[in-house]
Parts: sequence; structure tokens; C-alpha cells
Amino acid sequence: MVRSAELFDLSGQVALVVGAASGGLGERAARALADAGATVAAADLPSRAADLAATARDRDVSTHEIDVTDETSVTAAVDGVVAAHGRLDIVVNAAGVMLRKPYDETTVDEFEHVVRVNLTGTWLVGREAGKALTRQGSGGRIVNLTTVYAERVGPVPESAYYSSKAGVVNVTRALAAELGPHGVNVNCLAPGVFYPTQMTAALGAQPDRLKWFGERTMLGRLGDPDADFAGPLLLLASPAAAYMTGQVVYVDGGWSAW
Repeated sequence: MVRSAELFDLSGQVALVVGAASGGLGERAARALADAGATVAAADLPSRAADLAATARDRDVSTHEIDVTDETSVTAAVDGVVAAHGRLDIVVNAAGVMLRKPYDETTVDEFEHVVRVNLTGTWLVGREAGKALTRQGSGGRIVNLTTVYAERVGPVPESAYYSSKAGVVNVTRALAAELGPHGVNVNCLAPGVFYPTQMTAALGAQPDRLKWFGERTMLGRLGDPDADFAGPLLLLASPAAAYMTGQVVYVDGGWSAW
């Protein structure tokens, strides 16, 4: 029988966190996994190298370049982590972009860019990670980040973002179905409004809207990136979730339960 304390111990595990540059939930994921004992490879765009270095500061975290819209880049990043560390056990895909723009002002190129990063990028990382984990034959965990808006919309005009993140949910389920026979668990975390992060920082200039978001939750507050995210992330990334796959775990203060 496995002791409960061991369920969250990631010692000896190798984790790749995509979209891990400082300022976002990917950074928190990388730090949480490292604190739990995992060997962490943090990856993001070359243009975010300085922010990625900040994520790795004070922890044993290596840094890698990745562009989730580029097939060659994703393949190289996953293969590079396996080559460097000899294995891969956990993949967290936190790469994402947001476009706050009315539908009638959004161009096709803008819409497709958001979909390519958020949805196609999630699938592409999952495809390459799935191949690596399957080759190993020892199972593994993939955690994709979606949002509370995966099955609803909010007061901000973000049609491209809402659409792409809804797709992430079913990509997760599809990969879970295909990778399940190989012992690979694939799940989604669906955060509500966590503040402040790089993605939500602009809301600081809209205190009424921030207040509305907080009041929309059952707990009456926004998510704290430093206190409220690591626990749910570690659940899905650890052996504690060995019998969970194809699931969406909402971390939203009860927003989705109203």
C-alpha cells in the first residue's frame, strides 16, 4: 500500500513545463513541481529567455526554447529534454495567448493565431509528449491548462480565446482516450481569474471588473497565483491522480458551480 505522503512526492521524475516564463501560471507550475522533487525543464519562446531565466532562479530548473506553433520546435524541445535527462514523466502545457477584442474587429489572422497557440499548440505538445511517454513504456502524466471559460463565456469580448480554450478540453479527452492504454493520464486544469498574472495584469486598471470577478465566485475572491494553484496542479501531475484521466478540474473558487 502506498503511503499518502508518497503520492505527491515527485523525486526522480522529469517534468517539462511549456509556457513557463515568469509572470504566469506556467512559472508557478515549474516552481511547484521542482519543490515537490521533480527535475524540471522549463520551456518558452526565445523572446522570453530573460523571463524564463527568472523562473529557474533559486531552483534546479533547466531552460529550453520552444514555439508551440512550430512543429519542428516542439519536437526538438521534447526530444531535447528526453536526451538531457534520460526520460520524461510529466508534461504541463501552460502556453497560451489572449485577445481581448470585439468579434467584429477581430481579423481572421488574429483569430487563427490564438487558435494556433492555444489549441493547435496544446495538441502538438501532447502529440510529441505522448509519443515520448509511449516509447518509454512507463506511463506518465500530461496536464493541459484551459480556463473556467472552457464551457461558458464572460463579460470581456474574447471570442478567439473562448473558442480555443473550449477546444483544449476535448483535445485533452481525445488524447486521454488514445494514451490511456499506454498508462498515460491526460487531464485539464481550468483556472478562474487568478490575479495578478501576466495575462490578468491589465485588469488592475479596471477595479470594478476585478471586484465583479471576485464576487462571481462562491468564495468571494480572486485566485491567488502563489497560494491557490500549486495544490491542484500537483494533484494532476502526481501519482495521486493515477486513476484520473480525461477530466477537467476547475480551480475557480466555485465560479463554475453556480
